[in-house]
Amino acid sequence: MTSIAAALAMFLGAIPKIIGFAVILIFGWIIASLVSTAVAALLRAVKFNDLAQRSGFSSFVQKSGIRTDAAGALATIAKWFVRLIVLVVAFDALGLPAVSQVLEQLLLWIPNLVVAMVVLVLAGLAANALHAVVRGATSQADLGNPDLLANLARGAVWAFAIVIAVNQLGIATTLVNTLFMATVGAVALALGLAFGLGGRDTAALIVRNWYEQGQQAAPRLAEAASSAQDQMQSNSRESNPRPLSNGQPLARPAVTGGFDSTPVSSRD
Repeated sequence: MTSIAAALAMFLGAIPKIIGFAVILIFGWIIASLVSTAVAALLRAVKFNDLAQRSGFSSFVQKSGIRTDAAGALATIAKWFVRLIVLVVAFDALGLPAVSQVLEQLLLWIPNLVVAMVVLVLAGLAANALHAVVRGATSQADLGNPDLLANLARGAVWAFAIVIAVNQLGIATTLVNTLFMATVGAVALALGLAFGLGGRDTAALIVRNWYEQGQQAAPRLAEAASSAQDQMQSNSRESNPRPLSNGQPLARPAVTGGFDSTPVSSRD
């Protein structure tokens, strides 16, 4: 009887917590649905789907199997964000703090997911814009294969964006950063070797031309330096006349104009 009474008391004491858990869960689910509807309507009103279509985010959403548009996908994320908050509050009311702590960690991770998605959307816009610019510039300048160079530029932007997104999510950060640095170093080494081996003659010709131009300009530079030095010495003599022994400067001879009209015999 004592055991039955204790079990009955525990059950009756848990009934208010269970009722509170259910009430919080029901109202929280309703609020989450309203928030999702409002977010989807707001994103569609500001033409977010067009922006996502240009950045390539809409195609990513369609390929991932989500049967909605980009605005609906973000609205779903917002709905589950609110639901996680409701679950944390509900499990606290139920008296299960361990479950609520796990949900809090997941709740704190969701903003990182949103930031990573925003980074990918902006990276898609920047990659497509850079692709168009590089393709147009290379086509106008007739530099090799325009499509190849444009795809390389877009791939570089996507690579940087993926590294930023992965760092934001905190998924294998050290491994991803190491692989990215190794890839960049390998590409730089490959380009250096290609230029060093394939463009050695061209580089030698460029350096030889620079050397010849320097040798041709050396006499002119020496002559200009000598002329400048002579001019400085002449200006120094004119500004500082030679003094006499008593400290007075030498008087300059007076210059008179015209010719002397005295006959030669008289002067003699």
